[in-house]
Amino acid sequence: MIEKSLIIISVFIRIEVRDFMRSNRTRYVCLVGLLISIGLVLHIVESLIPMSYIVPGAKMGLANIASLLGMVIFGFKVGFLVLFFRIVLGSVIAGTFLSFNFMMSFSGGVLGFLLMGLVYYFASDYFSIIGVSIVGALFHNVGQIFTAMYIISNFGLVYYLPYLALLAIPAGLGIGLTVDFTWNYLFYSPLRGKA
Repeated sequence: MIEKSLIIISVFIRIEVRDFMRSNRTRYVCLVGLLISIGLVLHIVESLIPMSYIVPGAKMGLANIASLLGMVIFGFKVGFLVLFFRIVLGSVIAGTFLSFNFMMSFSGGVLGFLLMGLVYYFASDYFSIIGVSIVGALFHNVGQIFTAMYIISNFGLVYYLPYLALLAIPAGLGIGLTVDFTWNYLFYSPLRGKA
């Protein structure tokens, strides 16, 4: 009887995302697993799009949709877990684990995500989710260039950065718009505490 009363009361109370997910661990694990799966699928789809003809080594960063959405919905730690497992599992599936491509992806992903987290949590008055995504895309490229400069020992690669930045801005804009539209779509979802 008390349990039913608590369930009825909890329906009428606005619940924050983290409290909701702590009370329903199975749902939490499933949703995080789905975000990782979405990131992996987008990683594979992105590898089929020939962007290297425009600028060698350039990608659109579609898989970052899952990481940014994870940070917006569940917080920084879960977003970082989505990023980490997406990069590691994607490289294992592609057969590039601990290779040069893995190091580039991992370093760019971590630096971009850290800066996205800083901007999202400490400068959200000045940046929308679209601006956060653009910052992440730009610093993703910075992380990749500095990793390549360190591994190859060629500091001339820094001249490649403006070309990558020209592609990072529209890619970050597209990813930010996608995450923003998805987040607004979830307005009446239990994830937002409005159900």
